[in-house]
Amino acid sequence: MKKSFGSVVDGVIKKSDVVLEIVDARFLDEMINKGLEYYVKNRNKQLIIVVNKCDQVDDEELAFLKKNHKDYVFISGTKKTGLNFLLQEIKKKALSVNAQQIVGVLGYPNVGKSSIINSMKGRKSAGTSSEAGFTKGKQYLRIDPHIMMIDTPGVIPFAKRKEVDLVRIGAKNPGSIEDPEYAVIKILELYPDAVENHYGVHFRFNKEKLIEEIAIKFNMKLKGNVPDTERASRMILYDWQKGKIKKVRKEGSNSKKVVP
Repeated sequence: MKKSFGSVVDGVIKKSDVVLEIVDARFLDEMINKGLEYYVKNRNKQLIIVVNKCDQVDDEELAFLKKNHKDYVFISGTKKTGLNFLLQEIKKKALSVNAQQIVGVLGYPNVGKSSIINSMKGRKSAGTSSEAGFTKGKQYLRIDPHIMMIDTPGVIPFAKRKEVDLVRIGAKNPGSIEDPEYAVIKILELYPDAVENHYGVHFRFNKEKLIEEIAIKFNMKLKGNVPDTERASRMILYDWQKGKIKKVRKEGSNSKKVVP
């Protein structure tokens, strides 16, 4: 049985001196969790909000995020950018530079926690995958003579467990969703240019037709030459989660927080 969000979070925070909340740059405001901030402050521990996958948003979007979230640390675990600055911030939060420090790493599934730890450690220790829910249990990994990190399975706040939303932010495996076409349509409503530009197929005002044309383009067909829209939709969702489809900032849009 999976542990609840509260029990996993509270257990890690109890053991940690510093807590890293890892969020995806593409869905920063949707992933920020006020409940986690409360847990950390209530335990008198230090919190660093780390924005990962910065390489998966365009330059304009990244500049906007940095301007509006100046206290956050922006990195790319896979590209290994910003990691030295993150390490410096961890050491600043530490109670003593010589004492052993425990750093808990928390966040949604598939947000890149293990990749960050591996990049900071310098060699592969924590298992990684683009599939949501890959890490199955806590792992203790030393990244520095004085720093031990706790890698954890992704935890999802109860209020954020709507299947379509979880797939969209990369926290649920597209292979297990019941209605992949609906999930793709929700992405198309928010980021139509991103999907159309990636596949070179344009049907802005007919989302169902767009999915059909993508299926045809990739020769995904059922008997009778009918486009296999379910298979095509799962492909789109996997490409979206892996960052192949770039989220582009809409002109004149503003950041709006969604608090769990």
